[in-house]
Amino acid sequence: MSRHADDLEIWFDKGVTDGLPVIPPTRARVDRILAATSRYRQELVGEMPPNYGRATVEKVAINAVMAGCRPDYLPVVLAAVEAVCDPAFNLHGMSASTHFSAPLIIVNGPVRERIGLNCSFGVFGPGYRANATIGRALRLLMINVGGVRPGETSMSTFGHPGRYTYCIGEHEEASPWPAFHCERGFRPEENTVTVFAGEAPHGISDHASRTARSLAGSIGWSMAGLWNIKHFPLYSHTLLAVGPEHARTFADDGWSKADLKRYLFETVRVPYRTLLPDPDNGEGTNLRFGKQQEPDPDALIPKFPSVDEIHVVVAGGTAGRFSMAIPGWLGTKNGSSPITVAVRNIP
Repeated sequence: MSRHADDLEIWFDKGVTDGLPVIPPTRARVDRILAATSRYRQELVGEMPPNYGRATVEKVAINAVMAGCRPDYLPVVLAAVEAVCDPAFNLHGMSASTHFSAPLIIVNGPVRERIGLNCSFGVFGPGYRANATIGRALRLLMINVGGVRPGETSMSTFGHPGRYTYCIGEHEEASPWPAFHCERGFRPEENTVTVFAGEAPHGISDHASRTARSLAGSIGWSMAGLWNIKHFPLYSHTLLAVGPEHARTFADDGWSKADLKRYLFETVRVPYRTLLPDPDNGEGTNLRFGKQQEPDPDALIPKFPSVDEIHVVVAGGTAGRFSMAIPGWLGTKNGSSPITVAVRNIP
């Protein structure tokens, strides 16, 4: 290997970075990371929009090396690629949209501990190689295989920091509820990746509520302003990352995740007349553009389109009464649905 091949500057010249230095993907490094899977290197994992480049196992490994992944992260990265290439996730629309979203990777199962994935304090922040590099590997693949480039194919007006890396684990050990992947048809001992097209997290603070009902109201009405204060109902799925202290308050009152989601759907509602544009707020509900007859002025309109479009995970540190709301990008009809796949071929 020549000195120039390992020069960090050449990769900027090639246009294959996310704006940060990458690890040069030498043959030895790529072969080392490929040893972490039994899958054939030319196997097609998925065709990655918007350019529908062929994301083979080898190309995934190359970008995982560039991102700084350890070999044992590769099966998780492969699962994330498989998930975002599912047409129901609609990576093409999400990538080309003027919206802010990015694929959030949520990992469940024993693999979290095996690879040292952070699920606890600072879960959305820096400090953990697995979180940082797994999420970054997916972004590099979106750039180098999918052709996602800001101002060219990626037209997000603002983007958000999760477009560098956006990867967390559910804090299953601190959760009083069944794990997220169990709700989605997997066994507790199985390893999964879920991808969710999400905005940046919106922090919610409630240090006072001591009952499930009051805490749910506090969290729910804090979420009323997502997208826009008059945007009822949302276009999108919504992910609520409940902090362990908040989760314990719900569980101590006997509430399940399903109880929380149902309460949010049934309670966070306002009269239709309050959602129409006025001199102080030009935005208004999208319901006024529908083919159906406009609702009665006093009809209560829900913030969330359905119970099924609210998703709840437990994440973050065990001290601090905080939760995080993550709005999605559009909905199931013409937008993105969360996708969960199994992590396979773990050595």
